[in-house]
Amino acid sequence: MSLFPRSAFGQTVFFVGGLLLLNQIVSYITVTLYVFKPTFEQVNLMLAKQVKTVFIDWEDGVETNDELSNKFFEITGIEVMTQRQAYINGLDRAKEYSLLSKSMSEQLNGSARVRISQGDPIVYWVEAPQAPGYWVRVPLTGLSETKLEFLVFYLSSIGFLSVLGGWWFARHLNRPLKALQTAAGRVGVGDFSTRLVEDGSTEVREVTRAFNQMSKGIAQLENDRRLLMAGVSHDLRTPLTRIRLATEMMADEEDYLKEGIIDDIEDMNAIIDQFIEYLRHHHSGQMAAEDINAVVDDVVQAEKKHKRTIRFAQAENIPPVVMNTVALKRVVTNMIENAIRYSESAVDVSTHYNARQREVTIKVKDRGPGIPESELENVFEPFKQGDQARGSEGSGLGLAIIKRIVTTHGGKVRLRNRAEGGLSAEVALPTTKN
Repeated sequence: MSLFPRSAFGQTVFFVGGLLLLNQIVSYITVTLYVFKPTFEQVNLMLAKQVKTVFIDWEDGVETNDELSNKFFEITGIEVMTQRQAYINGLDRAKEYSLLSKSMSEQLNGSARVRISQGDPIVYWVEAPQAPGYWVRVPLTGLSETKLEFLVFYLSSIGFLSVLGGWWFARHLNRPLKALQTAAGRVGVGDFSTRLVEDGSTEVREVTRAFNQMSKGIAQLENDRRLLMAGVSHDLRTPLTRIRLATEMMADEEDYLKEGIIDDIEDMNAIIDQFIEYLRHHHSGQMAAEDINAVVDDVVQAEKKHKRTIRFAQAENIPPVVMNTVALKRVVTNMIENAIRYSESAVDVSTHYNARQREVTIKVKDRGPGIPESELENVFEPFKQGDQARGSEGSGLGLAIIKRIVTTHGGKVRLRNRAEGGLSAEVALPTTKN
């Protein structure tokens, strides 16, 4: 799994944050090398001179002029302690610094050790080569730990505010793109009512304007197509009605011919209905949260008119599904009628709820001949009758209508052959439960 974000918003924040982090590191190193290091080296140099002064009157590690030393210690606050006294006064809590010890050794012409106690004030501890076993305690009242803390706080605050500003800028820059993504998804399921506000940078404005024009053009084409098909359907129904009327007036001895003509007319009317149903869009404004079990049960009861056994197994505690009830009933009706048309045995209908994926599935199973695996994906195309093993009745729009309605609901439809024989048609729909 890559840690690098894939979205433009995430990449922008990532790069801004990375640049700011790099800037903070460079700033920290620069301050350390050119501010703190020279400062501590200067302090170390001055302390080395004071330590030399302390041990001017010492011979073989023994102080020779008590009066002069006491006066010096009183003025400077510097003290010389034995190892034991030093530990009592905080030497054990002091941290040793090798770089400072090396610098001090060079100044004192011998092996010296430097430790620093953090506090108020900061205390320098120096073990000089002139008096091994003795520690010089030097309080630094002009340098305190809070200054270092303030620097860390300052750098952290600047970094946080910079990242926050970069995040806000990236969010502002990507907001129109997010709106464009949402609108494109709505257009993909047939909702052409969305119009985006032309806001943002010049490039984003141009893309938004082009999208609005495209959406308007597609909506106009869709309206023209529906109007054309409605007109064609109306013009076809008129002569069919006249043929039906003329057929009803045929003589009784021609009943065998009359029945065939009437069946053909009903088939043609059914095909026209399928054309109109395929062209019809079911917008989200027509949708409401409903009980999926109640909808499926209504269809099952209605389909029992075919005098076939239809078993319905309901899942319990299914959250409501946002749906167009009429359209979804059309989906379930087509699935059950296909199962009845292509099989002679009972039809099994069931609902299932997947809490992890937050979706409900409607399954319709039959024991017919099934569909060749190579044609399972193609049968959803309009006018495609890939299920030759199951016959070639109808206009070839039934499954295309199912897929179109399910896609409008944000769901998925799938066909699969059952191991024990027959076909399973499955429709998965998102639920309203969060």
